[in-house]
Amino acid sequence: MNKLSKFINNPWIAYVFAAGYGLTNWVPDEPHLKAMFRGTVGEKLDLKNPKTFNEKLQWLKLHDKNPLYNTLVDKYRVKPWVAERIGVEHVTKTYAMWEEVEDIDITDLPDRFVLKTNHDCGGVAICSDRSTFDLDAAKKKLAKHLKTNYFWRTREWPYKDVKPCVFAEEYLDPAEGKSDLTDYKIMCFDGKACCEFTCTDRSEGDLRVDFFDPEWNHLPFTRHYPNADIPPKAPASLKQMVSDAELLSKEIPFVRADFYEVAGQYYFGELTFFPGGGFEEFDPSLWDEKLGSWIQLPDSIGGGVLPK
Repeated sequence: MNKLSKFINNPWIAYVFAAGYGLTNWVPDEPHLKAMFRGTVGEKLDLKNPKTFNEKLQWLKLHDKNPLYNTLVDKYRVKPWVAERIGVEHVTKTYAMWEEVEDIDITDLPDRFVLKTNHDCGGVAICSDRSTFDLDAAKKKLAKHLKTNYFWRTREWPYKDVKPCVFAEEYLDPAEGKSDLTDYKIMCFDGKACCEFTCTDRSEGDLRVDFFDPEWNHLPFTRHYPNADIPPKAPASLKQMVSDAELLSKEIPFVRADFYEVAGQYYFGELTFFPGGGFEEFDPSLWDEKLGSWIQLPDSIGGGVLPK
């Protein structure tokens, strides 16, 4: 289906396009989310009686305003919080932090390292070999990310007031024969891990996503991205990852905890409250409602039904 036919079938796509250019920042959160939902998922957003995973994520954006989340989404400032709970050995080393890209100095960094922004998605520059690393290109990319407030397009409120920075952290070696790390993502509902998924082939520009049940049986659905040709095997550290994810997610209606495994050791990646912004489709769609049934919306703010 070409772009014109997609627009004809769903003119709300124009709103999504406008949001990508910051033209909808003036729109209040609730009508913005409803318009985005129509344009991406292709359905009306039911906030009065949300049932699906995507609907409940939108509801949580509007109503679950735990101030701790501001720290938990901050990739730099969350590290001490995580280290205190699961052990510093499972948190990648941080070498330095800068608030402006002009201040970045890699002189004292190891030959391999990773530069990241703390407040958004995709602000990453990987140095696997200092002799070939293009620092100027990295600074240019990271400067663009520093100027972006991740909140406005998807209204994921925990990001709105995160103070942006760039930090340098430990480089993790991909497995032999692989160009990038496999992401192991644990989906936790009120502190209980109900399923996991993997992200593979990200650096190849052909991202593959595979969901598994707690026993690592492959689940028969996709969410926005195709499955891998061969489903990834369970990591050796799966039980420990799940245990730590459940510890980090206590008393949170939903959060995803990400990990990597390198040479038998596992490392924390990040915490995410709204995967895909709550705008990624399931196929078949019944899994959207299945995962949605695992989110118990807080009784203290309506038990899942918006106040009239």
